[in-house]
Amino acid sequence: MIAHRRSLAGACALLALTACDGGGTTREQIKVVGSSTVYPFTTAVAETFVNSRPDAKAPVIESTGTGPGVKLFCAGIGPQHPDIVNASRRMRATELRTCQANGVADVMEVQVGTDGIALAESNNGPKLQLSRRDVYLALAASPNGRRNTARRWSDVNPALPALPIQVYGPPSTSGTRDAFAELVLMPACEANDPQARALKDRDPDAYAERCTKMRDDGAYVDKGENDNLIVQNLSTNPNAIGIFGYSYLEENAGALHGVPLEGVAPTYQSIASGRYPGARALYIYVKKAHLRAVPGLKEFLADYARAWGPDGPLVRRGLIAAGPEVRARAAAVVAGGQALDPAQLH
Repeated sequence: MIAHRRSLAGACALLALTACDGGGTTREQIKVVGSSTVYPFTTAVAETFVNSRPDAKAPVIESTGTGPGVKLFCAGIGPQHPDIVNASRRMRATELRTCQANGVADVMEVQVGTDGIALAESNNGPKLQLSRRDVYLALAASPNGRRNTARRWSDVNPALPALPIQVYGPPSTSGTRDAFAELVLMPACEANDPQARALKDRDPDAYAERCTKMRDDGAYVDKGENDNLIVQNLSTNPNAIGIFGYSYLEENAGALHGVPLEGVAPTYQSIASGRYPGARALYIYVKKAHLRAVPGLKEFLADYARAWGPDGPLVRRGLIAAGPEVRARAAAVVAGGQALDPAQLH
């Protein structure tokens, strides 16, 4: 009975979206929510989409952060729900189950490119070079299970300067923050704290407290989903570090430079090759049920696939092109409307 009700609700919502009964509420604009990192790339595709189709309505794109965006995306189908969510991390199995419980049965996963979690400082800054361990000991709330009292970089590593630890970064709802925790904090925590790995499966909450919870005493400052605000703050505080997607570093190369992590600076080449420790994939997720209901959605996705290659316009906006096999797989998903297999997620 519950499954039948969900199916009926989904069918009604889709009828409203397509207005095939003549009386439903329609939406003629593509609606996108999600990651601030993927936002400029999706916006660039939207510009191309509109410029090549004078009669098309401009897509509505909101920068909500990955977590809140996925929540909005998975709330249901129909004109009140977005068609696409930008994501700077992969969707989680629990999130896909929420989608399915709300009638979003088939979700397409499209990797649009690659990015790096860049640590950056002003060109007038101290030219720091950091390890994952340095960053973990500086920013984790409870490294090794003890309250973090480090105030200067020299407190975590005597080889570093005696400058205050001041880092501007994304909020806990951000996919960039999630990726930063996974790629930087967790490996350092597990290498530095013998008890952490044992906690990972036995007590995930205790593991998060020990490894990924950020300190809230002023050393780490949550700047919300506006990465440009972090860039501005670095200009006024040259001893601070910012955390954001590589595209923002490239866009502001005249004022900022990347902080090497494990001896590797965040560059196009180091991220594309996987040498940079903060390299990650970028995605969009699409409701298959909306493909035939929302005017232009299929064409918008085709425009995306034409733009993400090494010589495409998105690379000029700061995207790092994925390898040829990844691009071919993503293009096949777009062309065939292939739904994500839940078994691929964890």
